[in-house]
Amino acid sequence: MIRARPENWPEIEAFLKPRAEYAMFSLNNTRFHGFDGDEPLSPRFWIGRSESGELTDVLSMTKKGMIMPYLPSGDFAAAAKAVSGRVAEGIVGPRDHVRGLRAALGLEEVSVILDGDDPHFLLNLDHLVIPEGPGKLVPLSEADPEIMIGWRVDYSIEAIGMTPERAAEDGRKAYHSYIERDSHRVLMVDGAPVATTGINARLPEIVQVGGVFAPPSLRGRGFARRAVALHMDEARRSGAIRATLFAGSEMAARAYAAIGFRQIGDWSLVLFQRPVILDV
Repeated sequence: MIRARPENWPEIEAFLKPRAEYAMFSLNNTRFHGFDGDEPLSPRFWIGRSESGELTDVLSMTKKGMIMPYLPSGDFAAAAKAVSGRVAEGIVGPRDHVRGLRAALGLEEVSVILDGDDPHFLLNLDHLVIPEGPGKLVPLSEADPEIMIGWRVDYSIEAIGMTPERAAEDGRKAYHSYIERDSHRVLMVDGAPVATTGINARLPEIVQVGGVFAPPSLRGRGFARRAVALHMDEARRSGAIRATLFAGSEMAARAYAAIGFRQIGDWSLVLFQRPVILDV
C-alpha cells in the first residue's frame, strides 16, 4: 500500500461511498476534519491497488492514532507495513479486517481497555418501523444537562470501558460536542428523559447511529428503540436513505431488528491501554 495524497481523495471517496456502512468514520472525519489535516480526527490515507491499477483497499488513521481499515483484499501484511512507525491508540472497523490487521501488526497481546465484536446492522430507511409508545423526541439541549452528562459517563464506563475518572472528563466534553453539532436527541415521557440516541457519523445519504442509552431502571420498556426509530425518521425527512449501527447487547440487537435493521456482519473496536508504537 502507498500513502495517498489529497489529489487521490476523489478516487478514494468514489470507492468508499458505495460501501459507506463499512467506512463511515473515515468518510465522516474527512468531511468534517479534512484530509491529512491537523485536527485530532483528521485522517491520513493509504491505498492498495490491483495489478490493473484499480483501487482494492483503503486504510486510514486519524492524527490522534485510531486506525480504520477497509481491506477487502485481505492483504493485512501490506497494511501493517504501511503504518509501521506510527503511534496507534486503537483499531476500529469490520471484524475480519480489524482482527487480520491486529495480527499482522503483532498487537494481539497488547493490553487493552476494550476489545469487542458487535453485530453490524444496516437499514434502508424506507423500511423503518416506528413502534407505538409514549414520548416525544427532543434535542439534547432540552433535557437537564447534568442528567445527560451523567448518562454519558455511565455509557462510557459500560460500553467503552473507560475508568470512572476518564469517563467523567469525557462526559462533559462529549455533551458540549453533541450540543454544538446538534447530533443527539432525547425521548421525553411526561417531562422526564427516558432514553438518548445520537448520530456519530453523517453523510448526506447515510447516517451512523451511536450513543444510544437508557439507564438500567428504564430498560426493557421499548424506550430506546422508539427513540432510535423517531431519530431515523427525522434523518429520513432530512434526506438520508440508509442508516447503520452496531448493537452492544442481545437486547439492543433485538430492538434494532424490530424497527427494520438487518445484520450485515460484525464490527470490532479495540482500544489499547496506552498508545502503541507500531513496529513491523
